[in-house]
Formats: sequence, structure tokens, C-alpha cells
Amino acid sequence: MCGIYGMVAREGVADGRFLGPMDRALVHRGPDDSGMLVDGRCALGMRRLAIIDLAGGRQPIPSEDRALWVVLNGEIYNHHAIRRALAGRHQFATASDTEVIVHLYEDLGTNFVQELRGMFACAVWDRHEQALVIARDRLGIKPLYYADTPLGLVFASELRAVLAHPWVGREIDLTSLTHYLTFGTTPQDRSIIRGVAKLPPGHLLRWRAGTLKVERYWNLLPEAEDAAGGKVPASEAEAAERVRELLADAVTSHLVSDVEVGAFLSGGIDSATVVGLMTQAGVRPRTFSIGFDESDFDELHYARLVARHFGTRHEELVVRPDMWSLVDRVIQALDEPMSDVSALPTYLVSQLAAQHVKVVLSGDGGDEVFGGYDHYRTTLDETRRLDRFDAVAERFSPLRRWVKRTAEALPEPVYGKYWLRHAALDPRMRYIDSATLFLPEVQARLLTGDVRARLRRLQELGQADVLHPQEQRARLLESAPGDELGRLLYLDTMTYLPLDILTKVDRMSMAHSLEVRPPLLDTALVEAVAAMPSAWKIAAGEQKRLLKRAMADLLPPETLSRKKRGFGVPIRHWFRGPLREAVAGILTDRRTRARGLIEPAMVDTLLQRHVSGRRDLSMQLWSLLVLEMWLRMTIDAPRSQPQDGRTEARWETHALAGQGPSASGLLAEGGG
Repeated sequence: MCGIYGMVAREGVADGRFLGPMDRALVHRGPDDSGMLVDGRCALGMRRLAIIDLAGGRQPIPSEDRALWVVLNGEIYNHHAIRRALAGRHQFATASDTEVIVHLYEDLGTNFVQELRGMFACAVWDRHEQALVIARDRLGIKPLYYADTPLGLVFASELRAVLAHPWVGREIDLTSLTHYLTFGTTPQDRSIIRGVAKLPPGHLLRWRAGTLKVERYWNLLPEAEDAAGGKVPASEAEAAERVRELLADAVTSHLVSDVEVGAFLSGGIDSATVVGLMTQAGVRPRTFSIGFDESDFDELHYARLVARHFGTRHEELVVRPDMWSLVDRVIQALDEPMSDVSALPTYLVSQLAAQHVKVVLSGDGGDEVFGGYDHYRTTLDETRRLDRFDAVAERFSPLRRWVKRTAEALPEPVYGKYWLRHAALDPRMRYIDSATLFLPEVQARLLTGDVRARLRRLQELGQADVLHPQEQRARLLESAPGDELGRLLYLDTMTYLPLDILTKVDRMSMAHSLEVRPPLLDTALVEAVAAMPSAWKIAAGEQKRLLKRAMADLLPPETLSRKKRGFGVPIRHWFRGPLREAVAGILTDRRTRARGLIEPAMVDTLLQRHVSGRRDLSMQLWSLLVLEMWLRMTIDAPRSQPQDGRTEARWETHALAGQGPSASGLLAEGGG
């Protein structure tokens, strides 16, 4: 696991001095070592967390003729099999999983990515073609940001490292701001900073001669045959058996490491499945759990039960509401605004685990793959309840408008006001509406007039999205494959999973130099389950039916029968109690109001309604708090100055064949 970064200049040669600030910005992702290469117009760098080939896996890693160089953030779980397949044609200088990428690229070009099983963001510099190729894993487990500027391309594992480069500005992207206020994250292909993009999951970027091209190489489209070559099972029993095989293979593959591997353990079925299969593979892991003083949010009982059942070496931590000092560190670690408050306990459980191990397995992705969220079941039930209303509304179009106006006319405390508004929506919008932080009509009052005017101007110029984020997501849902549940699972796998869950876990764990691997997101498993009927995933109100059946003989009965509980945080109580004054102080002070993004009167209204108990607006308030504190830490902070890269790593000079003196390479001894 590492943090990678680099640049390609449109003209002249890359300035290695700019690598120093980028390197420093990513030290937390790789405290063990660092490595840099300057080769003509390209410069690459990385920070290393040494996990595979501890002594020899330094990066950047070259091809035999040193014409290709690669840096990797992540793990390639099938690197041994790839190495065996390539051994007759290539000479390997290391035992690192990173090196297989450069040799695959020699043989297959950009198709190299199809052979990789793992989580990764990697960059390959082709000196002969003067081209840079960047790829991101299929589901977006590992991050990658880039900025295509007038002076050249800049990329890095985190936004903070891209912003450390002087070619990149710090203007807020208003399209991303509206997306953040809607869903609590920035978009899949943009960041909160204008001009800085994310490489979407399952995509590949190629930069050559000043031209940038981004293309998709993978999509989750259910097929009659899954990625591992097996036909879709004919019965639910066969499906459960197939899932069990794929789960065991996924967990075993994710155990490849030259250091000890532990596991996060919430006590739910996903993490229990991972821990149980680790023990079956011969590993007795350390397990790590977080609990709360508030009993409604505490799950330590279930975690302890699973730990005892499998005989793990168990560690746990109880979170208390004296957490304000933690908020600064968590928001700093987020890298860009994200409103998932479970980042707080994720930060702490990562801190706990990092005291003992460098690598943990997690149960992330199980809800999206197997249908675990309560809102899947409630959405299906709601569709059935409103089926007759929708049928009438199809024939009599004014009906939705009348119901919506009735809801708007009702005063705030009246029970049913928001349900009527929700029912009046087009069916495709209801699921998206239920996942929205600030509704479009609320955003219209929340953003200042100046921001709304600037956004309209950018839309007219084609520099901002015209469609509201809700409508964009509705169109993706409409085009998704499968039945109703299949479309919901696809939507969340393509959006909520990479933008929220995986981003949160990556940032919180890497803040402590901890690698988290999610075996339930192994591609073969995800594709196989996506092809299976929805009735095997949720039936008769039972969620994750297929996973429960697959694991019935291994997990404790209490784990299989317990009600689904998310990684909840009692923020509603904290914001009305011990953290009330601190939150209000930030959101209403002069500095916040002078920023000109959010209307002060709306903030006052939100605070008053939440504190009075009339509505739970804790998530909305948390999102505004994260935004303001992130702006202070990032936008208001002075930019670090470039230093000579030689102060950041030990350097070795190489004369690269066929290059003149001005294009000599500088290769650091560090790497990973």
C-alpha cells in the first residue's frame, strides 16, 4: 500500500522540485520509504507502506530496458500467477506485486489492467511513446485524482497532494458543491476543487502529446456466465454453495502478505463472514471493534460473541462524546468534504488496529453486493404500497402535482407532511430522494444568491452540470440492468459504495498508515452475485438471504438472526447535548458567514429546529460543519513551497539510454 503522485509537462522537462511538497502531503500513506523518478517531461513519486517484498519492493519499478516505469497504490492479489505466466518472457528484479504491472504493460499495452485482480491505482510512464497511462480498480477501492492544466498533467492518490503542486488552483467547484449538499459526497468524476477530477472506478486514463483520454474498461453488467467461468446456478441452494466457494477464495487471496493480517469486526454478518473464513484458511487473526456508551448504538456484545466463537485475539475501544478534539483530525484526514459521520469511529478503529498490525480485512461491500441495507426492503415495500396510486397518476397526471401542493401547504410539525411530498414523486425519484441531505428546494434557500448566480453563469457556459445531482442519479438508476432490486444494488455499487464507504475507509485507515482490504468486493464474487436473481438476496422481508444461507454452518446463530445495524454514531444526541455549543459556534461565527457560500439565516433555522427536537437535522448540520472546517484547513491554508526533492529521499543518478543530458533520470533509492 502506498501513495502515488506525479506530473507530465507539456513542454520542456519536469521540475523535480515540485515533487517534494507532493511527497510530504502523502507521508501518512507510506511512512516506510519514498521514491522519485524524473525522466524528461515526466516525474513520478510514491510513499511506501511495506507489505509485500519488504526489502526489495521499492518503487518506481522499471522494465528490463528501463523504458517503462510504474508506481502502484494497492495490492495485486494474483501477482504470483501473473509472474508465473510472464516468467518465460521477462526477467524479474523484485518479488513485488508492483513489478508484474510493468511487464504486463510491455506485453498487452493498456489491456494490462484486465489481468489484475486486486485494489489499485497505478501509473505507467512509457518513455518511448512519451505517454502516461493511469488506471483505477474496478470498484474504486483505491483513489486517484488528476488535474489537466495548461502546463501539464498532475496526479496523486489524494487531493491534498495535487493541491501541493503550483500548477493547480484552489477554486471551489460549484457542481461538486451542489452534489455534496445533495448526497454528502463530491461526484464520481469531479472533486470539490474546480479543474481537479477523480478517475472514476473501472476507468483508464492515457495522456500523450498533451492530449488526455479517459475510457471505461469495466462495468458491472450481469451476464449468463460469471467472471470465474461458472454458469449462473439453477437453484438457490446451488447459488449458496457457489457463493461460499467464491467467498472462501476471495478471503484466501486477500491474505497474501509478508506481514500479519488482522480484521475489523463489528459483529454483523459481513465482518463475521470474513473473520470466519480467515480462521478456516488457517489464520487466527487479531480483531478490532468500536463501541459506544449509548446502548442504542453499541454492538460490542455481538463482536465479542463472534470473537469468542472463532477464538480471535480481540481488541476493542469505547467511544464517548468528548470527541470534539477528534473532529479536527478526522476532517483533515478526509482530504475533501464527505458527510458520513461514521468516519469518526472508523478513524478510531483504524487507530486501534494500527497499534498492532499493518493490514486488516473488512466486510465493506456486503450490503451493496447481497442486499443488506434496510432501505432496499422498505423501498420494495413502498413500491407495492404505492402501486395503485402510481397507476392512477399515470392516467391522471395532475394528481402528483395536487398531492405535492397539499404537502407544501401543511405546516412544519404536521405528521405526514414529508411522506405526502415523497409519495408525490415520480417512482424512480423516491429512492434517490430518501438518500438526499438537502432537497433541491431547500438548497435553493441554503446557497447564497451570489453562489446561485455564479452557478447559472457556469451552466450557460457549459462549465457546470445543468442537471441537478438527483436527476443525474435518477437517470443512472433508470439505465441500470435488472429488476427493481438489481437496479438499486447497481446504483449503490456505482455511486454510494466508492464515493462514501470506500472513500471513508481509505482516508481514515491511511491516516494511520493502515491498509484495509475488502474481500467481499472481489470482482469474481461481485459479478457472480450480480447475475443471480434478486429473490435469492431479499425474500419475505429477509435481507442478505443468500449470504446467510451460504454461511449458515460457520457463523454463530445469533449473528445470522440479528437485525441489521449500520455503523451508527449518536450524533443526534451529541449535537443537542455535549457538542451543541461547539457546533453552533463554528456554523454561526463571523468567519463562516463572511465566506458567502451558505445563507446564515438558513443555518440559524436548521440549528433551532434540531435543538428544539422538532426534527433530527444532525446529518445536515454535520455536513455543513465538515464543509466549513475543511475550507479553513485547505482553502484558507497557505500553500507549501517546493523544495529540492533531494531533501525528501536518497537519490541515485541514472543516465537513461538514448536521452540527452537534460533528460537524465533521477531515481530515489526509496519506494514501495
